[in-house]
Amino acid sequence: MCNPKGPRGDYKNTMKPTFHVLLPLAGSAALLLMTSAAAGPGSEPVWVGRFDRGMAPWQEVRLNAEIRPNTFTVRDWDGVSALEVKSSASMSLLGRPVEVDLDRTPVLCWRWRIDAPLQSADMTRRSGDDYAARLYVSLALPESEKSFGLRTQLRIARSIWGPSVPDAAINYVWDNRQPQGTERPNAYTDRTTMVVLRSGATEAGRWVQERRHIGRDAARLYGASAKPVQLAITADTDNTGETARAGFADLHWVPEQMPCVSR
Repeated sequence: MCNPKGPRGDYKNTMKPTFHVLLPLAGSAALLLMTSAAAGPGSEPVWVGRFDRGMAPWQEVRLNAEIRPNTFTVRDWDGVSALEVKSSASMSLLGRPVEVDLDRTPVLCWRWRIDAPLQSADMTRRSGDDYAARLYVSLALPESEKSFGLRTQLRIARSIWGPSVPDAAINYVWDNRQPQGTERPNAYTDRTTMVVLRSGATEAGRWVQERRHIGRDAARLYGASAKPVQLAITADTDNTGETARAGFADLHWVPEQMPCVSR
C-alpha cells in the first residue's frame, strides 16, 4: 500500500501527530529511568509522576518546531506538588517512557485540574482538536498481532515522524462539550482513541482525582497484548488559538484492588 491515507489513519497529512509523543526520548538514556511495576497486589504504589521531586525523568517534547511551545512549571498549587501547564495558541508535551506489568498494577491514578474548559474546541474536527487538559498513554503491540495493512501504515508513519511512533494510543481528556464517557477516534488518526473523563466547567478550579484501569481499556480498544510504553501530559490550544492552564499531580500505578493514594 503506497497511499498513507487509509482506514486506519491519515499519517502523511497529519499536522498534529497526536499519538507519537516521545520521539526525542526513545533510544536515549532516558529509557534507563523507566519505572517497572513489578510489585504484587497489596504492595506500595508505583510512582511515575511525583512532582515534589522535580520533573525528571519527564521531558518536554515539541511535536512541531513551528508551533509555539507550552510552559511547564513545578509548583505548589493549593497544597499539591504539581506540574502546571500554561498554553496559549501553543502545543508541546511533557512525557516519559514507562514499563508496567498490567497483570499486577493495571490501574493508573492521577489528579488534574483546569481553570476553565476551552470555548471553541471540537474534538470531531481537526481544527478543533484542542483540550484544556490531556493525558496520553502510548501503546505497543506484538508484531504477530499486527495486520499487513497496519504494519505498512506504521512503517510509513515512522518514515515521516521517526522510529518512536507507537502502535496505538489512548488519550484521556478534559473536554468542553462532549459528555463524560465519550469515546471516539482522534480527528487526525483512528490509531488514537479519545476518552472524555471530564467535560465542561462544573469541576473547574479544583483538583479532581482520576482512576483508570489502563489494562482493561488497552485490551478493549487494541487487544489483550497492548502494553503502555509512554505517558505524556499537556494542555493543547494550537488549533483554536485559545489559552488554558492545567495542573497534573500524583501519577502512580496500583493493583486493581488497591485505592489511589492521597498525598
